[in-house]
Amino acid sequence: MVNPDPAGPAEVPAQELGRRLLQRRFTARLLPQLRLLVEECAAREGLCEPRRGEFVLAVDEIAGNAVEHAGGSGRLVLRRVGDELECRISDAGPGFSEAVIPELLPGLDGATKGRGLWLARLVADRFAVTAGAPGTGMTGAVVTLAVRLR
Repeated sequence: MVNPDPAGPAEVPAQELGRRLLQRRFTARLLPQLRLLVEECAAREGLCEPRRGEFVLAVDEIAGNAVEHAGGSGRLVLRRVGDELECRISDAGPGFSEAVIPELLPGLDGATKGRGLWLARLVADRFAVTAGAPGTGMTGAVVTLAVRLR
């Protein structure tokens, strides 16, 4: 494979990489275990209730969407980045953009889908949907959600 950047890969400062807490590939069968692991990591990092429960629910919704709509599996990376707990979920599905997320709670605006994405965006202090990341084996979407720990 040819590196598209002749100067080589860019150096990323360590503080931007954060500290990896959890990395897992998952399927529907592994979702209950994934929820527990995310909850344990969030508690260990000091994310207090009720924010911890909200964060775990949001992560579960995004992971469930990857299983349901993007080929039955995904990859989760949970990191501590500064004063945030950041979760990235990637999949190999068809991809989507934030434009599909309803502005109002689905059901109130006539939309029948998008409740999990809507909830995750509402709960997160930082939320983004991007195209799949090269080198991860996941070409669909990457959903990043983060909450502040303090």
